[in-house]
Amino acid sequence: MSEPRSAAEIVIAGDVQGVGYRNYAQRRAQRLGLAGFVMNLKDGRVRARAEGPRAIIEEFVRELGKGPPLSRVDEVRVRWLPPTGRFASFGIRYAEFEP
Repeated sequence: MSEPRSAAEIVIAGDVQGVGYRNYAQRRAQRLGLAGFVMNLKDGRVRARAEGPRAIIEEFVRELGKGPPLSRVDEVRVRWLPPTGRFASFGIRYAEFEP
């Protein structure tokens, strides 16, 4: 029996823009088999949305807390949400479309 799907919105603060953070997040999410996206926010933070088994999302959150070598992560906030099922893969968004 497969684990029920979960979803999380994750906001990462620190030196996380211009250091390859979105690519890092995308590679980690794809390796873990998660769906969703990662994007820069105008205020310098990074926002990720991930859907998949909760334990896998928790592992993803731990990876996001480490970040790539040039980044410095000060804070990772997680908000658990109901999954939408609308993401087929994990991508990078280059503009802030959603609030």
